[in-house]
Amino acid sequence: MKYLRFLTVLLLAFSCETAREREVGDFPTHFEESGETETATYQQTIDFYIGLSREFPEINIQTIGETDSGRPLHMVTYNPESDFNFDKIRQNKLVILINNGIHPGESDGIDATMLLYRDLALKKISPPQNLILVTIPVYNVGGALNRNTTSRVNQNGPVSYGFRGNARNYDLNRDFIKTDTRNARTFARIYHTVKPDIFIDNHVSNGADYQYTLTHLYSQQDKLGNPLGSYLTTEFLPALKDSLALKERDVSPYINVHNRPPDLGFNQFMDTPRYSTGYTTLWGTIGIAVETHMLKAYSDRVRATYDYMHSLLQVAEVNLHKIRQVREKTRSGFREQRFYTLGWTLDSLEAFPLEFKGYRADTLVNEVTGLPQLKYDQRAPYTKNIPFYDHYMATDSVEIPEAYIVKNSWAEVMDHMDLNGIRYKSIERDTAYFVESYRISSYQTITAPYEGHYLHYGTTVSRHTDTLQLEAGDFVIPTDQPGIRYLLETLEPAAVDSFFNWNFFDTILQQKEGFSSYVFIEKAAQLLEGNPGLRRDFENRKQTEPEFAADSEAQLEWIYKQSPHYEAAHLQYPVYRIPKTWIDSMGNATP
Repeated sequence: MKYLRFLTVLLLAFSCETAREREVGDFPTHFEESGETETATYQQTIDFYIGLSREFPEINIQTIGETDSGRPLHMVTYNPESDFNFDKIRQNKLVILINNGIHPGESDGIDATMLLYRDLALKKISPPQNLILVTIPVYNVGGALNRNTTSRVNQNGPVSYGFRGNARNYDLNRDFIKTDTRNARTFARIYHTVKPDIFIDNHVSNGADYQYTLTHLYSQQDKLGNPLGSYLTTEFLPALKDSLALKERDVSPYINVHNRPPDLGFNQFMDTPRYSTGYTTLWGTIGIAVETHMLKAYSDRVRATYDYMHSLLQVAEVNLHKIRQVREKTRSGFREQRFYTLGWTLDSLEAFPLEFKGYRADTLVNEVTGLPQLKYDQRAPYTKNIPFYDHYMATDSVEIPEAYIVKNSWAEVMDHMDLNGIRYKSIERDTAYFVESYRISSYQTITAPYEGHYLHYGTTVSRHTDTLQLEAGDFVIPTDQPGIRYLLETLEPAAVDSFFNWNFFDTILQQKEGFSSYVFIEKAAQLLEGNPGLRRDFENRKQTEPEFAADSEAQLEWIYKQSPHYEAAHLQYPVYRIPKTWIDSMGNATP
């Protein structure tokens, strides 16, 4: 009888253990269960990670903030040591942040990352010992919930998918610097919590046709800065390419062409701070956008994304110390240099031969329009060297100030500083400061709406020295801090993605007061009579500019703007600078 009881207990134990192994060993994704033709819904994705986190202590899932959809944003962390205190664990490990579903129709990364986490947990692939892996499972929650089968007209699968715009129809990959959306604000919170060394944003491309399933867009190395930029292109990416080759995966730089074949070559994409990898560049993070090719089968695209991330983990694991070293040198270098580049242009004289695997392109008559149409012939593949232009030259720079001053009335600016962990102090009592100030000299504005804005560009400024009356509560923001590049890219008006260019300060562009000509004409005459220099300049303009000489209103407007009656706030940029050259040995501003 004792033997039977023992046998029963043993069988039950064996049965429970077998059931547990089967349960743990399953964890299939919706992608796999659908025969690799479908992508998981938002809820299926979150439920999958919840299931993993319950079973495996090395996986943690948490809600960390809001999105415009009203649903939360999640962060899933994999750490073999099951410790999720980032202030502690980042000290000796690299942190890799993966973003998925920024454009939910480009769902490859959503499914690939689920497979990656599952395989790490089950040790189907070797778990990294020196890496912390963090993922945002679905970033554009509103777009993922707006599921359809038609909006990705050029894409080969999956069966159904989410929409590119978020719940408020923003393209979230244009929102990282202006942060109009709750999604972007929560992303900033996640980013500055985990402080990643490497950032991956998974996408699907919409460009030309070619043989590659995998392409990648990576931080523009000149803008990223050295030695990190040099390390990225000469060591890290070649090692990544070699690792992928062992998996029989080819990879190409992102094919940055539109409505023409890539045969003549193409240039590296310049990722300014509105984009994810441009934003992460500001803190010296290596940023990579994986771009699978829309015309390849969905199954192959997901598996290729998986292989890419796996290879990146392998390369990062081996190069942990070098990555940390070059990141620190690059970031500290920006804090020590005198000038900062605001403008870049492609160096069209420097290219290297890229072995490229494409398809022959012909121009045929379109049967719908009857007009010439570019057509790729997949029956005619080729491999040949083409020029790839991956260097940019500086076109404009600014001297880095000791600090910026922002009046407390510009609360939106300071909200963004708080969001990005920028350190500043409040003026405790009313005082006068010597400052450099800008007046907006010229700018252009796009004529169609772009992501909720009418973006400015081509901005130029004139620089002046003024005494600024500061009030208690105004803000002084020192540049000697980790966010120095964020400050320069947002607060210098000429920077391509500055707060000025994104319309934060448009009220200064509108003149609030004016004059009636029939009244002002007498005052204009008095102004000219009492100021010989003003009269001389006025007469000179009439002599040299015929249109001005023939336009009475233009003449009165010019005189008005040279007079004390013209409002000082018009075109006066309300962010001020304290130059480093003004700081004496006691730390006081003395121009």
